[in-house]
Amino acid sequence: MYAQLRETAAELAGVLWREHTVYRERGGGVVIRGEHVGRWISLAPTGGKDQALLRAGRLLDGGTTAPARTEVVVDLTVPVAELATVCRRMLAEVAAAADPDPGPSRAGRPAGERKRGKARRTAGSRHTGAGSWVVLLLVGVAVAAWVYGAFGGPGH
Repeated sequence: MYAQLRETAAELAGVLWREHTVYRERGGGVVIRGEHVGRWISLAPTGGKDQALLRAGRLLDGGTTAPARTEVVVDLTVPVAELATVCRRMLAEVAAAADPDPGPSRAGRPAGERKRGKARRTAGSRHTGAGSWVVLLLVGVAVAAWVYGAFGGPGH
C-alpha cells in the first residue's frame, strides 16, 4: 500500500506545486509539503482497498505542521487530475480557515469608515497607559500637598 501511496503522492505533488517535498509519515502515510504556500497534504492508508485518507493543513512558523483542518477518504484509482481537484478544494478551505478576517477587504472601504473602525473600542479593551498613570500620580501629589498645607502643616 505504501508504494501506491508514494507513487500517487509524487504525481499529485507535481500537479499541485512546482516546489514540494514528499516524505513518509510514521504511520505509513505520505506527506506533501508546499513550503512556499505554507500548506501540507497527506495520504494515509484507511484499511480499504485502493482508498486513502486525504488530509490538508497549514505549516506553522519554524516548519512544524498544524493539525489537519480538513480530511476526506478518496479512491486512489481515479485519475490524478481528479485527486488534484479535491486537494485544491481542501487547500482553499485551509487557507480560508487560516484567514483571521474573512469579511470584506478594507481596501474598498471609505477612509472615514476605516478611521472610525480603528478608533472604536469597547470598555473592556481599554488599558491605562503610562502617561495616564503619571498624570494621576501628579494630581495625587498636588491634592496631598494641598491637604497637608491646609490642615496638617506647621502652625495649625
